[in-house]
Amino acid sequence: MKKLLFFSMMLFLLAVAGCSSNEQTKKPEEKKQEAPAEKVELTVSAAASLQDALNEIKTSFEKENSNVTVNYNFGASGALGQQISQGAPVDLFFSAAEDKFDKLVQDGLIEESKGIDLVGNELVLVVPSDSNKEIKAFEDLTKADKMSIGTPEAVPAGQYAKETLEKLNVWQAIEGKVVYAKDVRQVLTYVETNNVDAGIVYKTDALISQKVEIAATAAENSHAPIIYPLGVIKNSTHAKEAQLFYDYLQNENSMKTFEKYGFKGLKK
Repeated sequence: MKKLLFFSMMLFLLAVAGCSSNEQTKKPEEKKQEAPAEKVELTVSAAASLQDALNEIKTSFEKENSNVTVNYNFGASGALGQQISQGAPVDLFFSAAEDKFDKLVQDGLIEESKGIDLVGNELVLVVPSDSNKEIKAFEDLTKADKMSIGTPEAVPAGQYAKETLEKLNVWQAIEGKVVYAKDVRQVLTYVETNNVDAGIVYKTDALISQKVEIAATAAENSHAPIIYPLGVIKNSTHAKEAQLFYDYLQNENSMKTFEKYGFKGLKK
């Protein structure tokens, strides 16, 4: 009985020693699973007119990249550009105008190689769906009591609108009736709520509203080209993830989403 007990104990000790030896010879990666990717939050400053398309793209991006959260700062491109110039912690800039974007490139805040003209848009005249003012063309804005555009100095859509009205020799006649807005979405809201008789917005904004009608589309030669450049901010604290989202915005599915909301793809 003692011999049997001694033999059993020896077998047990040999088994334990073998397990210990196997554990010690395992590679470090076999002992411990890879640590989960670090959680990262990206800040993207983007033109207000991109809101709906970008929110949809954000949903699909975050599903595929669970460790990255995308936070948007929507507004007028001019104001967003100023914030970045003043040191706001931003990872990417998606502007509705080339000049606002080019200023940051010139100031060394965006590398030219980290920027692309991604989508384009059209400029339209909108009126409330129940309007009785008979405004069917830009020249008819003289019939309006009030009309709205974005502040031209800060809002690219407002800049394009003023250019168009000047080209059509309408600006001087209606300048006193203009209600200026902080961004293109505010123009849309003013028209939807009948606070103004008409407004000039991007086609993409008009398409998302059931409360306005497109009265006219501006000729392409009546204003500067409407181009949306996208770029990575040079001092981004999350350069790798910023580049990841920059590339994602250019993929086939993202471009289809932009086109669904009325944008024109410019990527070649």
